[in-house]
Amino acid sequence: MEADPSGGDIVTRFSLQSAPGLVSLAVAARRSDDPALLWRHTQELPGGLPAVAAPPDADRARAALSALADPATGAGVLRAAANAPEAAVIVDCGRIDAGSAAMPIVRSADAMVLLTRAHADDLAHLARRLPAIGRWTAHPAMLLVGDGYSTAEVAREHGVLPLGRVPDDPHGAAVLCGRPSTLRWRRGGPAHSALGQIAHKVANVLIAEQAQAPVVPRQVPANNQPMPVLRAVPGVPANPVSTNGLRFATPRPPTAENGSRGGYE
Repeated sequence: MEADPSGGDIVTRFSLQSAPGLVSLAVAARRSDDPALLWRHTQELPGGLPAVAAPPDADRARAALSALADPATGAGVLRAAANAPEAAVIVDCGRIDAGSAAMPIVRSADAMVLLTRAHADDLAHLARRLPAIGRWTAHPAMLLVGDGYSTAEVAREHGVLPLGRVPDDPHGAAVLCGRPSTLRWRRGGPAHSALGQIAHKVANVLIAEQAQAPVVPRQVPANNQPMPVLRAVPGVPANPVSTNGLRFATPRPPTAENGSRGGYE
């Protein structure tokens, strides 16, 4: 399901009809909480995947998301669909922040997967937001995308253990996005591309974690309640972050070289 407040892409990308989709789902959700309602507002993508398409227009997308976020009407539709046997609802919320129209969907999700590139500028922005992100949902996780700092380096510097890394796979991405590709997979189509394989692994990890989690009401920590940020690395505390997104320097203990002046590293 597309839930990016800036508007959707798949209607244009796959030449879909404007309805059914996110807007029609938001209207229907005011009158029904049928678990099958969400599936009646999907369109089939090439390959058979049902998708709820958001309108390309940002104003219409935000209006529909606001209606679905209303706990008295739309919020139960996604939960009812996700609770159905053998069902999984994956929602693309775009670039998320605390004021996003998609935030109520994030807060009610069973798991949130945050994607970020692993270059210094991307990680500097992320570092400032980690404490807040950890309070958005009870089960957050982080995936690195493409090259850049290693998983171990990110874990050490931020005190957060990434779930894994999504490889750069332009051929697999092209096919999954409906664009032509000259690459041919020996079996299984794009599901056996590098991108398809990592998606399968991530899904299995999330399913296993949900199966192991105790059945308790989902509670998102209060804004003033301290909590571990995402997946804390054992033995590595979450590092304090300055207002410019960089780690606070750690005072060095006095040594024979620096005497009692101290220092920073």
